[in-house]
Amino acid sequence: MVSLTITSYLVIQGISPLFWGSLSDSLGRRPIYIASFAVYIVANVALSFSPNFAILLIFRGLQAAGSASTVSIGNGVIQDITPLAERGAFISFYSSIRNFSIAIGPVLGGLLSNFLGFRSIFIFLLILSSIVTLVIIFFLPETMRTIAGNGSLRLHGIYKPLIWRFRKEPQYMQDPESMTRKKISLGTFTEPLKLLVQKDILINLIVGGVVYTIWSMVTSSTTGLFKNKFNLSDLQIGLAFLPNGFGTIVGSWVAGKLMTRDYLAVENAYKTSHNITSPLSPKSLPPDFPIEHARLRRLPLFMSVFILSTATYGISINTPFTSLSGWIAVPLTLQLFIAAMSNAIFSLNQTLVSDLCPGKGASASAMNNLVRCSLGAIGVALIEPMIAGVGPGAAFLGLSLAVVAIGPLAVVHWFWGAHWRMERMKAKIANEKEVS
Repeated sequence: MVSLTITSYLVIQGISPLFWGSLSDSLGRRPIYIASFAVYIVANVALSFSPNFAILLIFRGLQAAGSASTVSIGNGVIQDITPLAERGAFISFYSSIRNFSIAIGPVLGGLLSNFLGFRSIFIFLLILSSIVTLVIIFFLPETMRTIAGNGSLRLHGIYKPLIWRFRKEPQYMQDPESMTRKKISLGTFTEPLKLLVQKDILINLIVGGVVYTIWSMVTSSTTGLFKNKFNLSDLQIGLAFLPNGFGTIVGSWVAGKLMTRDYLAVENAYKTSHNITSPLSPKSLPPDFPIEHARLRRLPLFMSVFILSTATYGISINTPFTSLSGWIAVPLTLQLFIAAMSNAIFSLNQTLVSDLCPGKGASASAMNNLVRCSLGAIGVALIEPMIAGVGPGAAFLGLSLAVVAIGPLAVVHWFWGAHWRMERMKAKIANEKEVS
C-alpha cells in the first residue's frame, strides 16, 4: 500500500504541473499560486478526517495536484527575476529546499505519527500551507514580465500583494501601456507537450528523468531494506532519511556555485572573442552563445560519482557486514552521495531547460517534472520486485548501468545541442516574419 500511495502521488504530481504551469504562463504566477494552495488546503482538511484507504488515496491525489504547482510556478518566478549568470544558483537553492523537504518528510512524518497518530501529519501540513498561503497573499507580488515588467509596472487586483495597499508607492512605478492576456484554450495546456519534439530539450528531460527515477527508487526502498537488514524501529527509520536530506542541500549548493562560476567564465570568453563590452541580455542571448557548455561542464563529474555511489550502495546493503555494529553508516553515507549528485544533476538539468525556453519557465519546468515523475512512478513500482527477485546488490548495480547507458545522450547534446537550438531560433524568427 505504501508503494501504491507513493506511485499514485508521483503520477498526479507529474501531470498536474502541466495544468498549473500553463495557466501561470498565461494568467500570471500569483493567482495560480493562490488557487493551487487552496486545493492543497482542502485536500489536507479531507485527509485529516479520511475514514478509509480509498478516501485517503483520492485526496492524496488531490493533495499532490495542489502541491505540484510549486514545481512549475517556482521556476517560472525564478526565470522572471534572475539574470542568466545567477539563475543556476537560484534554481539550485530552490531545488535543494524542495528536495530536502521530500527527503526530510519521512522524519517529521515518523515523529508525528509515532506520538500523535498519522492524522496529525495532515493537520501539520494544513497549518503550514495556510501560513504559506497568507504569506503569498500579503507579500508576493506578480513577477511575470508581461504583467509586471521588470518590477516597475503598477499592479492591480489579484496581482497586487495586500501589504502594498498600506505603503507608499515608489516613484518609479508606472502604468503598463497595454496588457494583452492570452486566451485560455485547450492549446494552452497542450503547448508544453511540443517541447518533447525538440531534440536538445528531450535529451535533457530523459537524462534528468532517469537520474531522478533512481534516486526515487533508493529513497522509496529505504524503509523495507533498513528494517530487514538493520532491524530499525519506525522512529529510527525516519532518522535514517536524514543523510538523504542533507545530501540534497549539499549537491544543490555545490551545483549552484559551480554553475555561476562556469557561466561567467564562458560569458567572459565569448565577449572577449566577439569584442563585446556590454552585458549580455538574459532575454535574448546571441544564437551562437554556448549556453550548453556553460551549464553542463560539470555533468560528467556528477554522473560518474552518482554511478559509483549507486553501484556501491547496493553492495553495501547486500554484504554480510550488515551485522557489524556501525556498518549502517556505510549505506547512509552512500545515500548522502547519491542524493547530492542526483540533485546537482537536477540543478544543471532544470537550469538549462529554463534557459532553452525563454518566457516559458513554468511550462518548461512542468514538462521536466512530467518526465521525472512519470519515470519515477514506474521506478518506485518496480524497485521492490527487483530487490525481491535479484537482491539489492544486483538491483542497484543494474540501475547504475542504466545511467551509463544514457551517457552517450549527454555527449550528443554537448556537441550538437547548440546547432539544434540555433535551428529552432531561426525557425521562430522566420515564423514571426511570416505572421507580421
